[in-house]
Amino acid sequence: MSRIHVNQVNFSYDQKQILHDITLEMERGKFTGIIGPNGSGKTTFAKLMSKLLKPDASTVYVNDQDINTIRISDLAKVMAMVPQASQINYDLSVYEVVMLGRTPHLKRFQRESDYDLNLVEEVMKETDTWQYKDRMIHQLSGGERQRVIIARALAQEPEILILDEPVTYLDIHHQLQVMSLIKELSNKRNMTIITILHDLNYALKYCDHVVLLSEGRVFKHGQPKDVVTKDHIKSVYNIDVNIMDHPVTKHPMVIF
Repeated sequence: MSRIHVNQVNFSYDQKQILHDITLEMERGKFTGIIGPNGSGKTTFAKLMSKLLKPDASTVYVNDQDINTIRISDLAKVMAMVPQASQINYDLSVYEVVMLGRTPHLKRFQRESDYDLNLVEEVMKETDTWQYKDRMIHQLSGGERQRVIIARALAQEPEILILDEPVTYLDIHHQLQVMSLIKELSNKRNMTIITILHDLNYALKYCDHVVLLSEGRVFKHGQPKDVVTKDHIKSVYNIDVNIMDHPVTKHPMVIF
């Protein structure tokens, strides 16, 4: 059963149409990468799927329910969003930041139960952030902080995790750490993961399914090797590339 179904969605900013008639299904337990040039509508698409924006026409369905009929508090129990740049302006410890992920499951003024405490410890260990639990969030590096934000999202116990360019501002070491973590979560938790990516090689290496957007439309979607091809890259990005198998992993890779 599909976890997310996008049905003929259109969206406009200030009367300029950004997305055109997008219809897609995101399968349960699959890691889907959304790729495309700047301005192709990737972030807008992610915001529509997470109810941060409302489409002009048609809608997004989560577990066959119109997302517009789901209260934000209820949606947060099913879906978590990791934005492109997560700013935390409060002076909180790492542990307190991750515990914020339990908010959708707690009533007003309700204290955390042993279940909440144990779950937060579990997701922090899973994301290798437990070691930072007593440090202040602003003291962490970009890669460390990104893992904390993912841990906070996991504390919501979502079935669906949407990440908007989660490695954009990280160095290569932390990019690989975060991408490997996301892939591991997809495999271990049977979680539906949708990630906006700029790096075509990350899409080829880590994703089960890839959606290529061009000028607000779905140009192609399917298995990574069928989507990230020389002809498609030329058509959408207007550049010539070669594609070959990586000598170690044997995954296809783009050579610029």
